[in-house]
Amino acid sequence: MNWDMGKKASSKRGLLVAVDFSEHSRAALEFAAVQADCMGVPLHVLHVVHDPGEMPGYYLKMVKRKRLTRIEDMAGELLTRFLDEIRKRFPSNKALKEASTLLVVGLPVTRIIEVVKQLEPVQLVMGSQGRTGLKHLMLGSKAEQVLRLCPIPVTIVKSPTHGGATS
Repeated sequence: MNWDMGKKASSKRGLLVAVDFSEHSRAALEFAAVQADCMGVPLHVLHVVHDPGEMPGYYLKMVKRKRLTRIEDMAGELLTRFLDEIRKRFPSNKALKEASTLLVVGLPVTRIIEVVKQLEPVQLVMGSQGRTGLKHLMLGSKAEQVLRLCPIPVTIVKSPTHGGATS
């Protein structure tokens, strides 16, 4: 397994937050940062670089410069910018200041569960759009799949405009 960790993770069990750069994952990161800070545990921020065939153009739309770059490099830049934006909004949050970043490639649900098993955090936090109806039945929710498979407590967070946090 190839792990790219921005800062070395602490041996103290921490809190893991999975982000995809959406508003829901922004809310999840903010929630996780407050929780980690209150608990006095390290914060680990995970982004899974998905198969571009699954969502073509996803990273290209988010990166303003058009250039040939490895998808992992683009995702790494986006993760750094995403985390920096949140750090600017919460400058006194120690957990955010010291957060480690993890960037892995693969199918999001599978890779999130693998990282959970490897890191053994006390909790996983992630955002969800909260789809309902036929689209949800046909596609399933990544958050719901992780919730079913995850061996640790999971908190699902929606952006404030869509309701709050639920466990």
